Amino acid sequence: MSDSGPWFFAWCDGPQRLDALLAALSALVYPGTRIGVLHDATLIHTTSMDEAVAMIRAEFSEGPSGGAIFDVMLSGSKRLFGCSSDCYTEEAGRDISAGPIDMATCDQRRFLCSYLELAWGRGPRSIEAEAAVAWHLLRDDLEDLLLRLCAPDASGRVRTGACTNAGDWIAPVRMCATYNADARDIARDLALSWLQRHDKEMVSRNAGLSLEALRARVEVAPAGARVPLKGGSDRAHALSRETVLKALATPPSALLEALEVAAAPDDAWRAAEPRAREILALTSQIAETGEGPPTWQVHTDTRAHVRFLRKHAPFHVRRLAGGGVILATHPYRSLWPLWVDALFSLGLMP
Repeated sequence: MSDSGPWFFAWCDGPQRLDALLAALSALVYPGTRIGVLHDATLIHTTSMDEAVAMIRAEFSEGPSGGAIFDVMLSGSKRLFGCSSDCYTEEAGRDISAGPIDMATCDQRRFLCSYLELAWGRGPRSIEAEAAVAWHLLRDDLEDLLLRLCAPDASGRVRTGACTNAGDWIAPVRMCATYNADARDIARDLALSWLQRHDKEMVSRNAGLSLEALRARVEVAPAGARVPLKGGSDRAHALSRETVLKALATPPSALLEALEVAAAPDDAWRAAEPRAREILALTSQIAETGEGPPTWQVHTDTRAHVRFLRKHAPFHVRRLAGGGVILATHPYRSLWPLWVDALFSLGLMP
């Protein structure tokens, strides 16, 4: 089995954290499967959600955390997948960069579709098309897990969340996906990124601040201050204090529209799409009917596949019915190039 990941994170007020985790578990755990809970230093398994909830509450009350290991039915690929999730007490969460609520899949390579059986048909092999297929198979599952963790119901407990291929909640623009319960707070991603990079503060400590409080924190930095950022952008390798302040003063609707325009796939991805869709259709045909061309095992985690995804995987700006928004790309990539293009189009970057 490969390492755990990707990692998903969620922030909400301390008194509501445990309820937020339990609501997420109700939306995540596949009915009838075993739930593992650490109780009195022993891992106990149960198929009863009520019993699991009681054990998690007891464990959390003793601190520093409570959580579970469980199976999730991924909505996009219809795969049953092992995950683990924890919630940290307010005191413990101050010193944990992965808190206050986190979740990870138990097999990173399998979740990222690193090994696939694909039908080629009569067309030639294409590294680019194979990489595109992997992202098509993964995107809905990644967004679905983030949404089920952060917004399993209409309570609005979780204000913001994120996903990354690593185990720490780092600057949101360096993550592969972010969630904001209110799309009007989308500039929060930039402000939190600034504080994490400039002030060296954990995102989990500041994620719940209002936009006004975040603006005040950014304003105290020296004029002209900049923080380095990497992520494949050819247009900018740093974020400035002035850019963050301008973004916070920009109407959220303008920011979202600019992000949506910037999310358009580039030429390399558009060139790979027709072949990728052909392979997907043939592979789906075989899965449904048992008939079709031969299939071949494909590894999509080779250096060439990863390089293509890091540079060309498209972005997705998903406006949610409840007023929230998800920004997402492949876990091999970060959201920084998306933000760079959007900020340049609005004249907010020097």
